Amino acid sequence: MKQLAITMVLGLAALGAHAADKEPTAQQSKMGTCNKEAGDKKGDERKAFMKECLSAKPAAAAASGTPQQQKMKTCNAEAKGKTGDERKAFMKECLSAK
Repeated sequence: MKQLAITMVLGLAALGAHAADKEPTAQQSKMGTCNKEAGDKKGDERKAFMKECLSAKPAAAAASGTPQQQKMKTCNAEAKGKTGDERKAFMKECLSAK
C-alpha cells in the first residue's frame, strides 16, 4: 500500500513537470508577441493596439512564422543597440525564457 502511494505521488509529480514544459498555445504565443510589440504604449493607445494585434486573422499570424521564429524576431527587436557579448548574453536569456 505504501509503495502504491509513493508511485502515485511520483506519477503526479511527473505529470506536473510535463505540463510546465508544454509549448504555449498559438493564442498564448500571439498574446506574448503582441504584448512585447506594444512596448511602452499606455492607456487607450495600448488598448487599441492590443485589440488590433490580437484580432489579426490566423492566416496572418501563421505567415509570420513558427512560435520560435516569432520569439527570435521579438528578441532581436529588443536587443537593438546591444553588441558583442552583451547581445549574445541577452539573446541567450531571451530565447531560453518560457
